[in-house]
Parts: sequence; structure tokens; C-alpha cells
Amino acid sequence: MSKKYTIQKAPFIVPTTDGKLIEEHVGNASDGNSKISIAHMVAPPKWSEPFQTPAFDEYTYIIKGKKQFNIDGELLVLEAGQSIYIEKHARVQYSNPFDIACEYIAVCLPAFSIDLVHREEY
Repeated sequence: MSKKYTIQKAPFIVPTTDGKLIEEHVGNASDGNSKISIAHMVAPPKWSEPFQTPAFDEYTYIIKGKKQFNIDGELLVLEAGQSIYIEKHARVQYSNPFDIACEYIAVCLPAFSIDLVHREEY
């Protein structure tokens, strides 16, 4: 009888050059799952990334700190204990302009893929 579950003990650490920690527990890079990705992330203080227009829905839950979202020109700041759902094809920029790191969980449906994120150049 085969087990109907999988325990992730060694998430895939996504290589970055901006100081952000990305630990993918489920998704394309960690286990080949293209339906969903679940990642634990830590964005360092003063971090930001380019605008993107992803072809996936994204859910974010803030564990510690604060994270800024620019969604189609509207600036929002979420704090620990808050979450947000962003529909695919929204133009969004994620950043942490604050003085402390932001720890959060991100869930993407379908799974995050560099081919689906559509990042703009800085």
C-alpha cells in the first residue's frame, strides 16, 4: 500500500542575488508540481524587485515584519498576521522598504514559473 502523503524535509533553496531567501516546499523547482507552489520567504530590509504581471494567482501570508505591494498603481502595506490574494495578470511590484526583514509564505496557482512571472526590467 503506497502512502498518500509526502513530507518535505529539504525545500529547494532558490538561488538569488538580492539577499532574499526563497525556500520552495512545493512547486516546479522542488518536486515538479506545476499545479501549485508553496514557498517560505524572507525579504531583507530595503529589498525590492521589478514589476511583474504574473499568469498565476498569488496568495501571501505575512508572518513577521511588513511587506509593501504596488498593485496596478495602488500602494498597500501588509503586516504580520495579514494576508492578500492577488489575481493573475495584475501588474505588481513587491518590496520591503522597511528597516526589518519580512518573513512570509507565498502560494501560487498554477505554480510559480519564470515563464509565467513576466518580470519587467528595472
